[in-house]
Amino acid sequence: MTRRSRKLDHVRIALATGQSGRNGLDDVRFVHNPLPDTSLSHISLTTRIGDLDMRSPILINAMTGGAAETAEINEGLGRAARETGVAMAVGSQMAAIRDPSLAGSYAVARRANPDGLLFANLGSEATPEQGRRAVEMIEANALQIHLNVVQELVMPEGDRSFEGALGRIERIVRGVDVPVIVKEVGFGMTGDAAARLLSVGVSAIDCGGKGGTNFSRIENERRERPIAWFDEWGLSTAESLLECGAHVPAGRLIGSGGIRGGLEAAKAIALGAAAVGMAGALLRALRESGVEALADAIRETERELRLVMAAVGARTVDELRRAPVVIGGETAAWCAARGIEISKYARREARPTSE
Repeated sequence: MTRRSRKLDHVRIALATGQSGRNGLDDVRFVHNPLPDTSLSHISLTTRIGDLDMRSPILINAMTGGAAETAEINEGLGRAARETGVAMAVGSQMAAIRDPSLAGSYAVARRANPDGLLFANLGSEATPEQGRRAVEMIEANALQIHLNVVQELVMPEGDRSFEGALGRIERIVRGVDVPVIVKEVGFGMTGDAAARLLSVGVSAIDCGGKGGTNFSRIENERRERPIAWFDEWGLSTAESLLECGAHVPAGRLIGSGGIRGGLEAAKAIALGAAAVGMAGALLRALRESGVEALADAIRETERELRLVMAAVGARTVDELRRAPVVIGGETAAWCAARGIEISKYARREARPTSE
């Protein structure tokens, strides 16, 4: 099967299977603030990931590219990003690295959004030269390197060796002129892995937890003999954020994995994220209702996020990251087994009472 056919299969199956919603964020509850001392008009959504300033913590995360048909998707995503001012990442550009005739299916995002914040994307098998080509292809502000071990193992034509990935990522970091963000694709990031990635110069970590688009399930749909137990593999988004909490400095963590609206985005931020990636829910809005509906969905997510911030007394994303939350259920059990202290999250204050 060609890469082009596989890219189209991924979009088709992702829309058909949807998101599981089991991202662990239902285990997170905000502590109500009866005296929040806030006003919606004074709430700011500006944030920062590494050295990148963002107007909003919402990020249209990597989805697709690599086929003529997917150019329409990336153009629509780019137009919505321009209208709303949010950042956007394209899908893996390796298809266009190997076949330059496909570069337009990615570059269309930059043409649709000439001045926006745009992230290039490659897998950890890439070389520094390929990283530079991916950045140049879309005039990217940053480069995402995705980790997708389980997807590759389930993919019939996928990779079977993952040796030396950290060293290759380090060489990419040294070989490109933009910040490098490393993201999981739905199976979660551990604290240890995040710490090792930061130690080689990675600018930010995207936790990519379980609960959204399930790439094991997508690849199993393409197999004659499915490996069904991989469909339940990995850490939830909540577990992944909490794993990373002790290892990733403030402003260097992105929460993603099945986030569908402002409340879940707010919970991800309260667990340490400075920005929140959304993909599956936004792709569905685009494909079912068009660019304006997608832009409206992004604006509604931001509106919901502001409502949560007003309710908990957080005027900025940094303050929301300090808002008290109580963590229970399977997420609390995971943290207890892994030695992650969660009581501190319930005892914080978004703002000191003396302000």
